[in-house]
Amino acid sequence: MRAIIPVAGVGSRLRPHTYTVPKVLLNVGGKPIIGHILDKVIENGFTEATIIVGYLGEMIKDYVLGNYKIKVDFVEQEERLGLGHAIYLSRHTFSRTPILIILGDTIFDVDLKAMIALDSSVLGVKQVDDPRRFGVAETTNGYISRVVEKPENPTSNLAIIGLYYIKQPDLLVQSLREIIKSNIRTRGEFQLTDALQMMIERGEKFKTFDIQGWYDCGKPETLLSTNRHLLDSNPLMPTSNDVLVKPPVFVSPEAVVKNSVIGPYTTIAAGAHVENSVIRNSIVSEGAKVADALLEDSIVGSNATVRGSYKRINIGDSSELEFY
Repeated sequence: MRAIIPVAGVGSRLRPHTYTVPKVLLNVGGKPIIGHILDKVIENGFTEATIIVGYLGEMIKDYVLGNYKIKVDFVEQEERLGLGHAIYLSRHTFSRTPILIILGDTIFDVDLKAMIALDSSVLGVKQVDDPRRFGVAETTNGYISRVVEKPENPTSNLAIIGLYYIKQPDLLVQSLREIIKSNIRTRGEFQLTDALQMMIERGEKFKTFDIQGWYDCGKPETLLSTNRHLLDSNPLMPTSNDVLVKPPVFVSPEAVVKNSVIGPYTTIAAGAHVENSVIRNSIVSEGAKVADALLEDSIVGSNATVRGSYKRINIGDSSELEFY
């Protein structure tokens, strides 16, 4: 089975971190976002993946090839013309067997085997209070009758949240080809939802699959929220004579932490150096240095340096910040 993972976005809502690191390589719960996604698809029996890259794509390739043995095809999306366009560019990697499309800015806690065991194509959905921010699925007699991208007046609260199991990839490709050839755009982009609606109109059956474990990584506050969930699920308990740990936390074995209080809900990534500090509900990324600081609700980027007193910050990669 093959998973299609689009990760070509620039991650503008996570700046300044994404000026130098692609969003899917940001550390959350002890590993990059894309690491969590690949672990999930491999755990559920997928043996092949297509990763659609763009912005800082070489960094993504290096990480994946250096850490995973799964067969991977990389496809570059030079122009960001929408999710439908991204999937269409990867069509040469499909076979006639079903595919799973899984968006690269979200972490899912879901039984994929149960989802793909259904007797039709499947869209992962979640009931939300404000469906206007999402693609929305409408259902009739147990099947999806209509999908709409970010409707102004939604008639359903079933948000499509980034998991798509497609039984007939050929029909998906035909539909994508038609919307691109006919320049059918929604909100200025070629949308996957428009192709899915075309598939429905041509007879493809879709069911919904309810997903409660859906964790967004698109903004600093949601990245920290996802970090909290992941630490609750799989905390690491380091021990040290001069470090007080308040679980749950993740501290990499390759990090150095001295004379500090860590946690709760704190990730300290590989190569980080923390000394004489109190850090809670925060992420300290690879190679970062924190000294003499009190941090809460903060993200410290890769190779950044923080020295000083209690502040709430959001500092990007390769930066240096000192408080006096």
